[in-house]
Amino acid sequence: MTEHEQEEPSTQRTAETEEAHKEAREDHAQQEAADETTGKAADGAADEAAREDGAEVNTGTTIEAAGVPEAAIPELVIISGMSGAGRSTAAKCLEDLGWFVVDNLPPALIPTMVELGARSQGNVARIAVVVDVRGRRFFDNLRESLADLESKNVTRRIVFLESSDEALVRRFEGVRRPHPLQGDGRIVDGIAAERELLRELRGDADLVIDTSSLNVHELRAKMDAQFAGEEEPELRATVMSFGFKYGLPVDADLVVDMRFLPNPHWVPELRQYTGLNEEVAAYVFNQPGAKEFLDRYAELLRLIQTGYRREGKRYVTIAVGCTGGKHRSVAMSEKLAARLVSEGVETVVVHRDMGRE
Repeated sequence: MTEHEQEEPSTQRTAETEEAHKEAREDHAQQEAADETTGKAADGAADEAAREDGAEVNTGTTIEAAGVPEAAIPELVIISGMSGAGRSTAAKCLEDLGWFVVDNLPPALIPTMVELGARSQGNVARIAVVVDVRGRRFFDNLRESLADLESKNVTRRIVFLESSDEALVRRFEGVRRPHPLQGDGRIVDGIAAERELLRELRGDADLVIDTSSLNVHELRAKMDAQFAGEEEPELRATVMSFGFKYGLPVDADLVVDMRFLPNPHWVPELRQYTGLNEEVAAYVFNQPGAKEFLDRYAELLRLIQTGYRREGKRYVTIAVGCTGGKHRSVAMSEKLAARLVSEGVETVVVHRDMGRE
């Protein structure tokens, strides 16, 4: 047998195999065409049935299955305030709590960000946006964006970080950086310009936090207290005692004065104690008008709470003052906070000036 004769059967088998593969491919193509025709007919019948039932169908651009609820609108927090007052710290705290945080977003893009969050199928349920004067040429668009969000029933809150001029100057000098609005002027000139620019936004804020005397850890604690809970309460209250001789709290929504009561400072055996002491508290509330004030002011706060809830205000800071913030204001703050808690208001008590003497 020659070499050529040995290769001929192999060549013949290869030709037969290729022919078989060709026929198989042709049969497969014919089957796919038939399946496509059948599928289109079935889809058309299904679409027609869906239209008769009033269901949404695929139009080629947007797919909405019948019975599927609309995308959940994310919760939105807008963080703003004075430069140097702690906006970055507040934003980082929310980020640590699982919020999706966007820094220095132009206000005109806020509705777009919320819309993108709504399309995330629940992956972006809470968005925090930092808005400040670094984007000052976009800042005028903020009110328009807020109106747009309100028309779309977006739950939004504004957190405003405040601080005294002295504290802000000290912080900018400490880091040797200019204020973003000072230009060729001084730091105080930039602060004054920024206060004027943010005045209206501060008035619309749901939560104002004064960071003048707060360090980073204390600011984070305040943010955690307001946003760490899984279920958002209807109203959160901060009852703050203070001394008038140290100045009014700049973040107070309501201020009451306890200086109409006798001062335990002038009672030698009580002077060294604070309003947290039972004997001091008993002395304060045994004075004429003390219990009546507590009862009537608690009743007034119930009226105010109803209005705050109706207007969507979630936070209130009640400042209770006396001369030094040590005796009368402390005792009254504790009793007032207990009343609020008993009525279902989540309440935090802060004694700003206790211990300063």
